[in-house]
Amino acid sequence: MTAHATIPTDEDDFIPPYPFRHETQPSVIKLIGLARKNFLSIWSQRDFARRFMSQRVLRTHLFVCNQPDVVHEAFQSNHQAFQRKSPQMRHALEPLLGDGLFISDTETWRKRRKVVAPIIHGSRVPGFAPIMVDTITETRDAWAQKGEGTEIDALEEMAHLTAEIICRTIFGRNLGGNYASEVVQGFSDYQRHIDQIDIQSMLGLPDWMPRFRGSAIKQSVNRILSVLDEIIDSYHAQKESGEASVIGGLLEARDEDGRPLSREAIRSEAAVIFMAGHETTANTLAWTWFLLSKSPRVAAKLHEELDRVLDGRTPTFQDVANLPYTKAIIEETLRLYPPVPILARQAMEDATLSGTRVPKGSIVMVVPWLMHRNPNLWDKPDAFWPERFLEDSKRPNKYGYVPFSIGPRICAGLQFGMTESILSLATLASKFSLELKPGEDIQPVCRLTLRPGNDLPMILRERA
Repeated sequence: MTAHATIPTDEDDFIPPYPFRHETQPSVIKLIGLARKNFLSIWSQRDFARRFMSQRVLRTHLFVCNQPDVVHEAFQSNHQAFQRKSPQMRHALEPLLGDGLFISDTETWRKRRKVVAPIIHGSRVPGFAPIMVDTITETRDAWAQKGEGTEIDALEEMAHLTAEIICRTIFGRNLGGNYASEVVQGFSDYQRHIDQIDIQSMLGLPDWMPRFRGSAIKQSVNRILSVLDEIIDSYHAQKESGEASVIGGLLEARDEDGRPLSREAIRSEAAVIFMAGHETTANTLAWTWFLLSKSPRVAAKLHEELDRVLDGRTPTFQDVANLPYTKAIIEETLRLYPPVPILARQAMEDATLSGTRVPKGSIVMVVPWLMHRNPNLWDKPDAFWPERFLEDSKRPNKYGYVPFSIGPRICAGLQFGMTESILSLATLASKFSLELKPGEDIQPVCRLTLRPGNDLPMILRERA
């Protein structure tokens, strides 16, 4: 069910779809049922404007931070207490990521961060950009071959593109169509089948109790990890032939005690890099194409900037700084549809937030889906309005806009993902527009990440 904002907007501001917002909060049982289908459908209208809220669900205390000051308190000032990911996130991703950086904490997280962060650090992005552009132009050329009026699945196209970019930049080899399909389908199947609510932890049962995993989960994990195993194995051949790859940093790395990472640790971190680097950016780009297809005003301004700055040529890394509106479109897409719309942590000790006692074991959440649409922080919060990112006065501070999380656990690949998104949009939108297939009803669905459903059927339109 789709709702629309009642806040007055300009006639040509597009209000993209969002789930129904309850007038009053549903019962706990109904909330659990809604969350199992779509995390975005559990919120009431008043939740978006609240600063801090708490509720008990079964045997678990939940706390939600929804203003910059309390987000800073939770994820920055109290990082030590709230550094652990929620049991739901840990158990949902452990079959795929093992003890990888995304779900580890304390000493494991600290040591792995030192090894992994430099691999995708922002300082490396200028060197990655030519590989990104080469990969994107291959997609552009493939679209040209398909021709005017061809139907494509924009979500799948962007997933293949970002998987290929990650593999070429980080793993030093072409992934290729077959491997890309295995990874893309594996991630899609995994999200479709994994439990979205960890009822055992909500009931206060211990972490060590096994969680049931169906055969579909095991099959999707095997599809992804088998590709990663082949990539890791191929590194040794690359090294012998003198070909460098960034993933070599993992294989050659030594911890503080001089020991190399284990095979399992290397595969876990490779899986983290792949998931974070391909899945989230693919979703962002897919949502961007959808939003542009529904907002002729924004699309026209984008094309004007691309035509003026690029004049028909392929963009380079140096062009990124000269494409502010292109960047603003990506930032606005991340505001409306943050790839990870709920950032949940588990209190590792008794703590205090906003003057409220937070018992050990409680779940503390920063919810970008809520905060990015908080009417106390944003003008026209539900409208697609990239112009808000062209003026600092129109956006809250960095603790009010957190598509890549915030604090010590902020995404290490932030600059990588932003550059990849801007270059992809600039390269492809210079030559094409995508038009939503008539009759399609696109709705946001959150499982592990926020997707426009299972696919995004769109029609290729060549620009003159």
